[in-house]
Amino acid sequence: MQMNPARLYARVLAGDPDDNGRFFFGVTTTGIYCLPSCKARKPRPENTRFFPTAEAARASGLRPCKKCHPDDFARGADPVLESIEQLVAEIRAAPANFPDARAVVRRSGFGPTRLFELLRQHFHSTPADLLLRARLARAREQLLTTDVPLADLAHDAGFRSLSVFHEHFRVTHGLTPLACRELRAADTFEVALPAGYPLAHLKRALGRDPLSLTERLDGDVYSTAVRLGPRQTPAVLRLHLAPERIHVSITTAAVANSPSPAPVAHAVVVGLLGLDQDAAGFARLARKLGFARLVAGREQLRIVQTPSVFDGLLWAIIGQQINLPFAFRLRRRLTELVSPPLADGLHAPPSPAAVAALSPDDLRPLQFSRAKAVTLIETARLVASGQLDLDALRAKSATRAERTLLALRGLGPWSVNYVMMRSLGFADCLPLGDTGVISGLRTLLDLETKPDRDAVRRLMEVFSPHRSLATAHLWQLNQPAPPSVESAFEVHASTKPPQTPSAAP
Repeated sequence: MQMNPARLYARVLAGDPDDNGRFFFGVTTTGIYCLPSCKARKPRPENTRFFPTAEAARASGLRPCKKCHPDDFARGADPVLESIEQLVAEIRAAPANFPDARAVVRRSGFGPTRLFELLRQHFHSTPADLLLRARLARAREQLLTTDVPLADLAHDAGFRSLSVFHEHFRVTHGLTPLACRELRAADTFEVALPAGYPLAHLKRALGRDPLSLTERLDGDVYSTAVRLGPRQTPAVLRLHLAPERIHVSITTAAVANSPSPAPVAHAVVVGLLGLDQDAAGFARLARKLGFARLVAGREQLRIVQTPSVFDGLLWAIIGQQINLPFAFRLRRRLTELVSPPLADGLHAPPSPAAVAALSPDDLRPLQFSRAKAVTLIETARLVASGQLDLDALRAKSATRAERTLLALRGLGPWSVNYVMMRSLGFADCLPLGDTGVISGLRTLLDLETKPDRDAVRRLMEVFSPHRSLATAHLWQLNQPAPPSVESAFEVHASTKPPQTPSAAP
């Protein structure tokens, strides 16, 4: 980046992390130098100097900032991030060792305000929310692998009472702890929806490509082909959609001595429905900010998660810089090329190994650009060879996941944030440059001109740490409301599948 002071000072005011490493700036009144994204108070332009490297800043007599640690960034180290990752690892390993959020703060060594800032930045979470998720994850693992009594299991996970455990588990997973345990021997189950769940919006999202080869929406029945478990066994999930609960059945090829696919299928369904997202928290924030119309009629809107991280990565690569109908067409052509149909006509999603076996010349006749074909195949080869563990990104910090994905050739900030939001479930992502976000902001704020990248970042900052859900609502703001589903369910009530008592929540 050229050392143009006016231009660089504008980048300092923008605070864009993408500028980190491109230059450093020093403050003559304090004697420190910083990264462009430093959250400290911005200096006056006459007190600001710019440097191409950290070494140049130090050579001028400046010392590194203790807030943004530019020296660590320059040498590839990040001790603050590492300490936060270690803290989160301890919480996840033994949540019962932390009776409340105050215990998390004490263990961290940071002050409450600083810890909240760091957890929001690196994990898109708060101490309390992170602790609750760790307790729920610990409990679910024990439910599916042991026969420990529920009271003992809840205590071991750190819950103070069985009733509190039961309620949090039911809301997040859509079924009771006992019903979760029964998944071990089930081929059907039911998931309860929260009050006010916008099922019409879900149906519109699930049926957005009526010609899809991997999923099908037929009235109130949604069928999707997925790959389940470590063996990536092709299966078809059939969801019978109703306003209060979803009945799920699983069809898969029988494999001797294999465990029930229901626990993995349940996790996929929870992601599709977005049950573990804090929709109510975002709605409260929107109303507090005076943006009630942003969530009006869809306060419980969730982000539909892709069945696998690789599936989301394919969507992000295919959808770059093209319109949605053409992206659907390319996705169908790729699926038809590498995935044979299953018994009911649906195709399993493309696997990393199948895509990795292709060459760009295989995709060029399907109207893939050479750059898109190369990115797709190279990424699939990294995944298939084990060099890129996509599932491991779920447990990593958002910072680490973003850095990993940005290092892939052909993936920029929009693609990476799309994958983090739609496939990894991070709550505070912002796909900069997204036309739907820009259009939604113009409508919401009655802007006369199109906001640029820095303006979008500033305008969206008020929604942190819920910018992923803010993005989802902005996508919907200029869309017509989907047709109500109530009348359709009244018509089809007689065809509703029978409940499964053993798996009912």
